Amino acid sequence: MQALHLLPVQYEESPEIWTFITFDPLHHEVHFLLKSLELNHVELEYAPQHFTTGLIVDGDLLRNEYFERVQLTDSVVDLGDDIEEPDFVEDSLEAEIARSALVNLFEASLVEAVHRGASDIHIFPNEDGHVAIHFRLSGELETWYVEKYVRPEALLAVVKDRTINVDRFERESGQDGFIQRKIDGTLIRFRVSVLPITHTSRHAKFESIVIRVLDDRNVIARLDDLGLCEEDLAVFQDAIRQPTGIVILTGPTGSGKTTTLYAALQEITSPKRNVLTAEDPVEYVIPGVRQLRIGHKLGVGEALRFILRHDPDVVMVGEIRDKLTADLAVHVANTGHLTFSTLHTNDAPSAVTRLYMLGIEPFLVANSINLIVAQRLIRVLCPDCAEESEEDPDILNRLGFTKKEIADSTFLKSGADPDCANCGGIGYSGRNAITEMLQFTPEIRRIIATTDRFLDEDGIRNQASKDGMSTLRSNARNAVLRGETSVDEMMRVIGTRAI
Repeated sequence: MQALHLLPVQYEESPEIWTFITFDPLHHEVHFLLKSLELNHVELEYAPQHFTTGLIVDGDLLRNEYFERVQLTDSVVDLGDDIEEPDFVEDSLEAEIARSALVNLFEASLVEAVHRGASDIHIFPNEDGHVAIHFRLSGELETWYVEKYVRPEALLAVVKDRTINVDRFERESGQDGFIQRKIDGTLIRFRVSVLPITHTSRHAKFESIVIRVLDDRNVIARLDDLGLCEEDLAVFQDAIRQPTGIVILTGPTGSGKTTTLYAALQEITSPKRNVLTAEDPVEYVIPGVRQLRIGHKLGVGEALRFILRHDPDVVMVGEIRDKLTADLAVHVANTGHLTFSTLHTNDAPSAVTRLYMLGIEPFLVANSINLIVAQRLIRVLCPDCAEESEEDPDILNRLGFTKKEIADSTFLKSGADPDCANCGGIGYSGRNAITEMLQFTPEIRRIIATTDRFLDEDGIRNQASKDGMSTLRSNARNAVLRGETSVDEMMRVIGTRAI
C-alpha cells in the first residue's frame, strides 16, 4: 500500500509473527489491508515517512515499466529538419506517432508523476524545438525528461490521442480533457488542458499541455494535517462549526484553497448533515458529500438555486467569480446555511473590498461572513539534509525579524543533497499552509456595515491586528524561526513587501 508506505520488515516463524511499519498506523485503510492478508499474528509499528520512503527507493518498489522500455529502446529516428516547412506531412507524423517509444514515454510520465507526488505535468516544446516534460513538485517545476529526436507535435499528438474529449487535429484553440489510469493498483485521474502557443518555428502549430494529477490518496482529510499553527487552527475550527455564515478561502492559484476546503468539509460531514457542493471541475470525490459538477448545461447560478431546494445543511461554492455567484452565496448563508467558497485576492482584508466592488451591499457582507482566510503553501525543509545558513541582516530586517530574533535564532537552508533518500535532492519535503485569519468581530462588522462610498480596507486591517490577527508575513516568519522553512522560501512565497 504505497500511499501509506505499509511495508513488511520482519518475519518470525515460530510463533508466526509478521511485523509491518507505516508512517500512519492509525489510518483505517492500513488495518483493513492487514486484515485482508489473513495472517496469524501481525504487529504494526510506526516509522517516519522519510525512513519508509528510503526503503522504497532503495528497494526499487516503485517501478516504472514504461520508462524502463523507453531506456531500453533505441533513440527514435529524427524525421529531419522539415519542421519549418509549411507543407506539413501528416503521414510522416503518423509514422512517428506509431513508434511505441513515444507511447511508453507518455505513459512513463504519468506513472513517474504519481510516484514522485507531482501535482502537475507540463509537456511543451522548449526554445530549442525539443519537447520537454516537467513535473511540479512541492510548488516548483522540475525538468524530468527532454526528448530531442522527435518532432514536438508527435509526442503532443500522442498525449491528445490518449486523452478523452480532446481532438488531436484541433491545434488552434484550447481544449480540456481527462485521462484515467490504474497505477500501482489505484485508479488515478488526470485533468488535461491543451493550449496553442507561439514558437520561433513560425510554420509549426505548437501546443502546451498541462496535466493535473488527481490522486485521491493525497487528499488531506484532517485539518490537523494542514500544518496550521495552533491558534489559527482553533479559529478555523470554530468558524466551520457555526450553523450559518460564510467561510471564504482566498489566495492565488495553487495556494491550497481547495485542499483546505475539502479538509474542512470532511471535518464536519456526517450522516446527519446534507453537504452539497457546486464545483467546476470536481477535483476529488469526498465520501458523504453530494458534489455537483458545473458545466454548460448546469451553471453555478442555476445549481445554487437547485441546491436551496435540496434541503442542504452545508453548501460549498467552488469560487466566487462574479456578482451573481456572490449574491447567491450570501443568500445561501443568510437563509440559514453554513457556506464555503474561495476568492482570488492577496490577503484577507482585500477580500472584503473585492466583494464590495462586485456590488454586494456592505451590510450583507458584514452580517453574512464568519471568517476570511488568506492562505499560501510554504515548503518544509527536508529534516535529513537541511543546513545552517548565514543570512543577510538587512534582508532579515526588511522581512520583519527583530534584532533579538536575528541574534538569537539559527536559520536553516535547504541542503539539496542529491543522495538524500527523503527529498531526492529537492531540499524540501512537503508543504504546510500559512494563513491570515480575519475574524468578523463586532468591531469589524461595524466598520464594514457603516461603509458609505469607500470601504476602509486599512481600517479593517488595523482593527484585525488589534483583535489578534497574525498576517501571512508574521506566520511565515514564525515558520522560519521554528526551523520549518528557509528565508529563501519565505521570500519566494511572501515576497519582500508587506502583506
